[in-house]
Amino acid sequence: MSALKQRLGALLAQPSIWRLALVVSLLAILVLATIRSGPALPVAHGDKINHVLAFVELTLLAHLGWPTARAWYVALWLLGYGLLIELAQAQLHYRSFGLDDLVADLIGIILGLTGWAGLDWLKRTLNTSSAHCDNGS
Repeated sequence: MSALKQRLGALLAQPSIWRLALVVSLLAILVLATIRSGPALPVAHGDKINHVLAFVELTLLAHLGWPTARAWYVALWLLGYGLLIELAQAQLHYRSFGLDDLVADLIGIILGLTGWAGLDWLKRTLNTSSAHCDNGS
């Protein structure tokens, strides 16, 4: 189990991996947001749930990629990204601008920011466990 903790701790401490994951996610979300028919969850308000989940993921990846970035900066940057998507959708005849989508994005960002403390705790816990294992404890 300690080997798994060490590997997970090492993975969490690699910002370049998380930065790449963020870029891939940003591009994938942009494509999904601008294609004619994006995937829909078969539940009520599935589109809004997609927005929330996407922006939780983006917020967590941003924190892993830039662990010292200020929360308000990441939040503004991601909200700006959401606004750009909505503006792009407004230009497409098969999509539309939705203020409710921006609200869902903001909820996802807020939820993601609350997850930052959990990520930081996990990193500290794994680093502490690794240090104890390295010292033979």
